[in-house]
Parts: sequence; C-alpha cells; structure tokens
Amino acid sequence: MNLNLMYGAIFIFSAIKWGDWKNWKSYYPTFLFLMVGDLVYQFLFYKHSMWEYVPVRSDKSWAKHTHIAFLIMLIKYPATISMFLGNMPKAAWKKLVFILFWTLLYTINEFTDLKLGGIVHKNGWNLGWSAFFSFVMFIVLDVHYKKPLLAWILSAIFATFLWNVFKIPQSILK
Repeated sequence: MNLNLMYGAIFIFSAIKWGDWKNWKSYYPTFLFLMVGDLVYQFLFYKHSMWEYVPVRSDKSWAKHTHIAFLIMLIKYPATISMFLGNMPKAAWKKLVFILFWTLLYTINEFTDLKLGGIVHKNGWNLGWSAFFSFVMFIVLDVHYKKPLLAWILSAIFATFLWNVFKIPQSILK
C-alpha cells in the first residue's frame, strides 16, 4: 500500500466534503503563508532537520523526503486551510476547541506516521514538540487570515524561540 498517496486521497476527499471551496481565493494567501513557512524550514534545516519523512512499503519505489514534503504542501495544506478556515467558529471558546481538534488531528496523523515508520524525529524533536508546534501553527494560521503582518511577526518570534530551545548551531547555515 502506498501510504502517502493514501494520505493524499484522505485529505482530498475530506476537503471536498468539508472544505469551503467557494471562498478559496480568500484562503489562498494563508495557504501560501503555510507553504512558504515549510519551504523556509526545508531550506534552512536541510543539514539539521528536526524530522524526516521516510518512504514506507511501496513508497520506497518513488519517494524521498523531498517528494513527500511537496505532496504535503500541495495536497494536505490546501485541504487543511479550506477545512480549517472555512469552518472556523466565531465564539472564542469554540475557536479554541476547534484549534485543539485540529492540533489533535495533526498529532494523531504524526503518531501514526511514527508507528508506521513514515517519519523520524531528530535532534531532540518529539511528538510533544510536534503537538505544541501544531497548536501554535493553527493559532497563527487563524491570525494570518485576518492580520497577515501580525502572523509573520508571531512566526518569527516562535521560530526564534524554537531555534534557541533546540540550540540550533549557526554552522548549519551556508
């Protein structure tokens, strides 16, 4: 079975069923924001990654980390954005529950990947950090949709925080 194509199919089906595609143009900048963030991570941490996608089973015939990362960016992210922003509640407490739901969903997805061997954590990263990252990410995505500049500032602060917590050496930069 091809794990990553199965994930892609699940996200596409879910986005068709629950996504808000009528308003895709208003979500597009937030999708690009998420994709750029991932591309920056992929570029900066090429030689010091915190996690690495690993092809499993039949994925080994075609996939490498880069292929899987691009599939995630091109399928999972737009699907997530259309469902997440398209169904965001208005009330603050409902919004928090919704963000926690998405954090749990992403954490379960990563836990499954860990158990199946589809991802490997490195350099001190673990599932707890992934859950925390997802929680912050979903908050920042909601902020970006309404106030993009603030989201960029929050992202820079959070990235700096992670850089310092994990004591990333400057030597990883070219």
